[in-house]
Amino acid sequence: MNCLVGIWPAAFAEKINTNTSLLSPETLATGEEVYRTVCAACHETGVPKAPVKGMLGFMSTASIYHALTEGVMAPRVPQLNLQQKKAVAEYLTGQPLSTEKPKAFPQCQGESAQFDGAQVPAVVGWGAQPQNTRVFDAEATTINPSNIQQLDVAWAFGFPDAVRARSHPAIGGDAVFVGSQDGRVFALDKTTGCVRWSYRAKAEVRTAIILSSWDKNDKTAQPGLYFGDYLGNVYALDARTGKLRWQVRPDAHPSATITGSPTLFKDRLYVPVSSLEVLAAADPDYACCTFRGSVVAFDTATGEKVWQTYTIAERPNVRGKNSAGTDRVGPSGAPIWNSPAIDAKRNQLLVGTGENYSRPTTETSDAIIAMDLDQGKINWVFQATANDAWNSACEMADQTNCPQPVGPDYDFGAPPILATHSDGSELVLAGQKSGIVWALAPATGKLIWQRQVSEGGLVGGIHFGMAVSGDTVFVPISDAQESQHHAPRKPNPGLFALDIKTGRYQWQWHAVTDVCGDKPYCMPGNGAAISTTPELVFAGSLDGYIRAHDTRTGKVVWQFNTAQDFTTVNGVKAFGGALEGGASAAFDGDMMFLNSGYFFNPYMPGNVFIAFKLAEAPAQ
Repeated sequence: MNCLVGIWPAAFAEKINTNTSLLSPETLATGEEVYRTVCAACHETGVPKAPVKGMLGFMSTASIYHALTEGVMAPRVPQLNLQQKKAVAEYLTGQPLSTEKPKAFPQCQGESAQFDGAQVPAVVGWGAQPQNTRVFDAEATTINPSNIQQLDVAWAFGFPDAVRARSHPAIGGDAVFVGSQDGRVFALDKTTGCVRWSYRAKAEVRTAIILSSWDKNDKTAQPGLYFGDYLGNVYALDARTGKLRWQVRPDAHPSATITGSPTLFKDRLYVPVSSLEVLAAADPDYACCTFRGSVVAFDTATGEKVWQTYTIAERPNVRGKNSAGTDRVGPSGAPIWNSPAIDAKRNQLLVGTGENYSRPTTETSDAIIAMDLDQGKINWVFQATANDAWNSACEMADQTNCPQPVGPDYDFGAPPILATHSDGSELVLAGQKSGIVWALAPATGKLIWQRQVSEGGLVGGIHFGMAVSGDTVFVPISDAQESQHHAPRKPNPGLFALDIKTGRYQWQWHAVTDVCGDKPYCMPGNGAAISTTPELVFAGSLDGYIRAHDTRTGKVVWQFNTAQDFTTVNGVKAFGGALEGGASAAFDGDMMFLNSGYFFNPYMPGNVFIAFKLAEAPAQ
């Protein structure tokens, strides 16, 4: 596929030209032959910005085919015919390219097509507040215990060419903005689900869509939309039109990706950078590993990089050879999978890191890190799990690249929260895959308390996000099935409420374990990020249910099974599946919005975006 972005070194260009001359448009070649002849010269040799094969395999077949035929790769591979492009796309994903003619999306007409400047966002960013509390107050939503039974589906939107729906929506301007697996970002009319505009990014959009706020009396306001894609690009769009303002790739590493949602604060966008080099390491011929996590600050107006701070200060270097004779490289890893929290009082942001991919390990892996907002200087580090080195080779039959001794892979996948108690005291709350909730002093990172809620695991423990309302932190526990090596001895899936000052339990809700029956890929557990109002906690489950719990007792007061087929406003065949990842319930007035489907690990696939609305109460 030649080199994905920009200009590649002359040596690679010569190699590509030589290889591609072997494959004419008339050649009947398999997808593997096309890949090896045309694509591997960049994608298998560490060329900056050229994603490794493992990353390409997680894209949709339609996305790769689009990139080859109409997108960024089209001018790079003029020698390939459509059949060859189809073959290599299907080879990389293992999925056939849909032969169905793309459906025309229902375009908004009249008032539904207009951006309503009076409808200012009730919340901004993935965390709902800069502190990442994920609380939607009474000004943001009218949904409460007295009317929750009137909440029902208003409309559903089907994502084409998708088996997962991971992008948390943004709401404002009487529109809802959401990303999809095939790389499209949609601006949908909030009331009807018709399409105002769509923009196609270069790859899957897994992050939340971040919508900037504005003064509702300013008729000239030009709010922006910000998000990242699977290939590590960051975008800024005009929220009114979908027109691109700027696009950058903050890290040139071939495996760099944006999974954690960017955080918008004042005139800067703070972007966490992670990677899928952890997957590339499964190949014993891969020199593991060279990626370092980071946070990058951008000027929102121009896309200019203000600063970049790596989670590992030392550059990776060769440390010897593995048993296959390939270089062992380190230190590496400490990716940031989560959205930064803002501590405005101390002028710092807070992020959590993952494990090291190779040895030596560092003191910044599996850690909470505070960085100065202005310069990116690291103020303090709290490491929860030391000496955790792990990559996907540790789960393979060939463990050549697995660091020894092998670590437990106890990332901080869930974003940290800056919580304020009713007495005015503040704490940094962080949930880890180890199943532990940590409470730290915001100024120093000193440990205040810890609570082991479950025994955790590779995809267990606290996975994608907690929430805080009042003096309570709500803790979802996944403890999903996994390999025996990391499996929790006593799984404890469910939802738990802790006092933020002491860590003591206020209530415990243990997940329903008999809801799946023989349904494939279904399992109990709450791995997804959660949302809260002052009186209700909304938790999505791997079994496909969204449940509303009473914040005082944990009792389930409403639930809806999203793992079903839906009739959609855009005519795309859609179905729901597991609720997992950073996408969770979002609210605006009398409406709630939710993505369903998470084909990974494996969990139940799905491709639907659901809009719920309070129905009018029946007359007495």
